Amino acid sequence: MATTLLRGGRVICAASGLDATADVLLADGRIAAVSRTRGELPATGAEVVECEGLLVVPGLIDPHVHLREPGGEHKETIATGVAAAIAGGFTSVCCMPNTTPCLDSAPLVEFVRMRAREAGLARVFVAGAATVGRAGEQLAPMASMANAGAVAFTDDGEGIASAQVMLRVLQMAKAVGRPFMQHCQEPTLTQGASMNAGPLQAKLGHGGWPAIAEELMLERDVMLNRAVGARYHAQHLSAAGSADILRRARAAGQPVSGEASPHHLLLTDAECAGDRTDAKMNPPLRTASDVQALRQAVADGVIDVLATDHAPHSPAEKARDFASAPFGIIGLEHALPLYREALVDSGAIGWPRLVELLTLQPARLLGLETMGLGTLRIGAPADVTVIDPDARWTVDVSDLRSKSRNTPFTGRALRGRAVRTFVDGK
Repeated sequence: MATTLLRGGRVICAASGLDATADVLLADGRIAAVSRTRGELPATGAEVVECEGLLVVPGLIDPHVHLREPGGEHKETIATGVAAAIAGGFTSVCCMPNTTPCLDSAPLVEFVRMRAREAGLARVFVAGAATVGRAGEQLAPMASMANAGAVAFTDDGEGIASAQVMLRVLQMAKAVGRPFMQHCQEPTLTQGASMNAGPLQAKLGHGGWPAIAEELMLERDVMLNRAVGARYHAQHLSAAGSADILRRARAAGQPVSGEASPHHLLLTDAECAGDRTDAKMNPPLRTASDVQALRQAVADGVIDVLATDHAPHSPAEKARDFASAPFGIIGLEHALPLYREALVDSGAIGWPRLVELLTLQPARLLGLETMGLGTLRIGAPADVTVIDPDARWTVDVSDLRSKSRNTPFTGRALRGRAVRTFVDGK
């Protein structure tokens, strides 16, 4: 197997507390050595990659993506999705279960893992459905799915409306030692809704989606979980009030966490003007004050995971009228510079913390730290992302590896890009 020496980059690894100009040696699919100074490691027999001015970090991990297979291959396949991941610097992704059929059984978990191995690019982990068909009524066979390799459970795309079912899901998640990831959406408050409730929504005449629909389910779940103590994770938070709920729960010692996506850290519902369907997403884009509150929650450590919620849709689907077009945007290939813009350039956090939120923290959430992922420690899998923090480029949908093109960031000038991505040293 090839040996590679990454020489002279700024090496950042939260797990080992490293932030220094150093060399990293990859050999036999593992992290073979990490120097504390540049030029310390011999280059004998190795391909040398000069990394001066670049960041060398653990492979990025995205705990929330939609790969659409099985059943949605016209939008994305596992193969095209992992190609997009690699292009964006992500070496591991966790796919959601809202496929057709839904990933609610051990054989379907195994199917996705098999297809990922065939693709041979990024690692794919599976979040199994918590309820049968994601219908929120009957628990899915969570134990057998966990045994088949499911690393988490969620009904993503649907919030579990029944408190009784939710309590049972939390209890089972605790029993099988897996996190539950909630799509916080109280359904009776969002019927017919397509964008954030507010002045623009009223002007456009669309159904309004109030922030309390997110906050209410999150508050309920936190209360239910007090007596259970399951690992609870709130997905793609969009509202300032949700950050406050999460802050209080964490202060009380609950094992809860939350994630934010690039679009909710940068954009507001103003993007929906003109019925722009590429700005239609679930949960919806909200206000500038919500954006600022989410950034502050990241800065405070209340939101401790970043996730793209990569959600591909075909051009024909997004070409429908605003009310009937599907929710969601793609994100894997340009998430990194968007995070930089929202969090580093704004002064909320620095590069070391950003790297931690994209590596160590999602690894901990999904239990991947035990596999050595999210770290550059000696002996860990050689999953490494090399980043040019100053690369300037513009989003061009014709260059995307994803099968879909639905993004409101088309034509946006960005700064920062993954320039090399290694999985198992390849």
